[in-house]
Amino acid sequence: MEIKETKLIGAYSVQPKLFRDNRGYFFEWFSAKKFEQETGIKFTPIQFNSSKSTKGVLRGLHYQENPTSQAKLVGVTQGTIQDVIVDLRVGSPTFGMHHSEILTEQSKNQLFVPKGFGHGFLVLSETAEIFYAIDDYYSPEHEGGVMYNDPSLGIQWEMEEKDIVLSDKDTKYELLTNRTFNFQYNG
Repeated sequence: MEIKETKLIGAYSVQPKLFRDNRGYFFEWFSAKKFEQETGIKFTPIQFNSSKSTKGVLRGLHYQENPTSQAKLVGVTQGTIQDVIVDLRVGSPTFGMHHSEILTEQSKNQLFVPKGFGHGFLVLSETAEIFYAIDDYYSPEHEGGVMYNDPSLGIQWEMEEKDIVLSDKDTKYELLTNRTFNFQYNG
C-alpha cells in the first residue's frame, strides 16, 4: 500500500498493491496498522457505507460538524468518479483549499478525508458505486455543506455544469465565506 499526503495537511491518497494472477486479483483495502505507521493517524472505521449513482450526479460538498465530525476512506468499487475534498478547519494553513482526484474501479485508489473536511464527488462513468469507511456515525443535526461551485474554491469539475445532477439539498448550501465552522486545526 502506497500512502501519499496531498497538498492538504492530513489528507492522503492511498494506492493499494494489487496481486494479480490468472484467477483475478487480491488487494488489501485497508490496514489500520499500516495507515497509522505511515501517517501517524489512528483511523478506526465503525461504519461502512455504499452509494450508487448515475453519470453526472454530484453529491456534496458535505461535512459533519463536531461533536460527530467524520474521517473517511473513500474508494470506488464500480465506475469512475472525481472525488473532491475541501479543508474547513479554522486556523489550518490549507483552509479553503481543495484537492481533486480521479478514483477508479480499475486502479482501486482511495482518498483519506480527515475530520473537518468537506467531501463531494462527481460520477464520470455511466454508473459508479462508492464505498466509504467512516469513523463516526451519521448525525442529521450535525450535517452541513458548502456549495459545490463556490467561486472561492476554484474547483474545476470534470463535466459541464449543465450536465451536473444535484439533489435539492445540495443546491441550497451556502458559499464558504458565508459559513462559520467549528473545526479547529490542531497542527
